[in-house]
Amino acid sequence: MIKKIFIILIISLIFNVHSNAAGTSSESDNKSDYDKAVTLIKSAKTFEKKGKNDKALVRYEKAQKLLIKSNNEKPLQADTLNYLGFSTRKLGDFENGEKYYLLGLEIDPTHIGINEYLGELYVATQRIDLAKERLEVLKNCNCEEFQELKEIIDGTKTTK
Repeated sequence: MIKKIFIILIISLIFNVHSNAAGTSSESDNKSDYDKAVTLIKSAKTFEKKGKNDKALVRYEKAQKLLIKSNNEKPLQADTLNYLGFSTRKLGDFENGEKYYLLGLEIDPTHIGINEYLGELYVATQRIDLAKERLEVLKNCNCEEFQELKEIIDGTKTTK
């Protein structure tokens, strides 16, 4: 686990070099970097649904920078690592996205979002058996994340 934490911290430091270009709001804005990132991710998802992928990518990049900053200030929060994995995956970096998700699962093995999104990553990287393991974790959650991941695994819904 120490090795994984060290790797994540190194990755965070590398990304942190660019964190000042995150395009955040004015200094008077009281929202945390994490909250700003979540807002950007929701906006990016909306743009993706409309087929405006360039606009979505810009928001994922800004969100990722804010999440790295948030993780540096308050490390090893499962929710932060979930969205850090998500934004990193959406930017096409599956390897580092997976590292963030796995670190998040070390903190909270039953985290609904991480299990769903990691399952989606496994489908995107053609590791269906691992995706089914994530689905198994979600089977009793009585949540939409279970159904969404099941549809992706079954091929009735697509993801990136």
